[in-house]
Amino acid sequence: MAHVKKPDWLKIRLGGNERFTQTKHIVESHCLHTICSSGRCPNMGECWERGTATFMIAGDVCTRSCKFCNTKTGKPLPLNPDEPENVARSIQLMKLKHAVVTSVDRDDLPDFGANHWVETIHKIKELNPAITVEVLIPDFLGRRELVDMICQALPDVIAHNMETVRRLTPQVRSAAKYDVSLSVLKYIAVSGRKAKSGIMLGLGETKEEILGLMDDLLSVGCKVLTIGQYLQPSRKHLPVVEYITPESFDELKSIAYGKGFDYVESGPLVRSSYHAENCL
Repeated sequence: MAHVKKPDWLKIRLGGNERFTQTKHIVESHCLHTICSSGRCPNMGECWERGTATFMIAGDVCTRSCKFCNTKTGKPLPLNPDEPENVARSIQLMKLKHAVVTSVDRDDLPDFGANHWVETIHKIKELNPAITVEVLIPDFLGRRELVDMICQALPDVIAHNMETVRRLTPQVRSAAKYDVSLSVLKYIAVSGRKAKSGIMLGLGETKEEILGLMDDLLSVGCKVLTIGQYLQPSRKHLPVVEYITPESFDELKSIAYGKGFDYVESGPLVRSSYHAENCL
């Protein structure tokens, strides 16, 4: 496939103010992992300058090897029992009003890391009683009892990303299945938690497929959506098929609101946790 040239609207602004430096120091001094750096997020500069970061728990090695993701793949280390408190104390030091936490997939663990998730949510709330918490969870292979554990920990928002349209899911995601992800989002919505999902564009999907995915999300009660441009992390990952224009992202945002979504972030550099606090 011929290389597609990156357009000017995808220029990434690096961070560098005092708040950026402070955030970086807190993350590094507490030996924390963030999806900001692990996932090479294009908004890291902006978010860290605002004193926000998306923490990644359960280590920095994923048991899956999705073709779009820059997170390391392999055999993870045992869970760090100090991690929940380290994350909670870092959030306290950053004086965050809204915290976002995600994780690698831990298919090597009997509970896929669900108990570690619950402990982290509880510790964040214990040390930061006024905070709102958003979690971006794996699919837990669709095991409802594990998803229910997360719901019962009462985070304010529970996100699980579809990543792409039904047709492209087997090519893009190494283990996750489209219908399993929909079932996870349905469990979340039925539990009374705010359900959120995110997708990437530029992998070869059609507009009709995107609209179909929107309908699928709404059918299971997911009413918060992020839409962003896929950016190839390295030559080993899936190539970009197309760079979607900002105007097309705006159009999709308008369509999504017209279909009934409560909150939508849509733009070339949008990622799951971008302006996350606005969906509350």
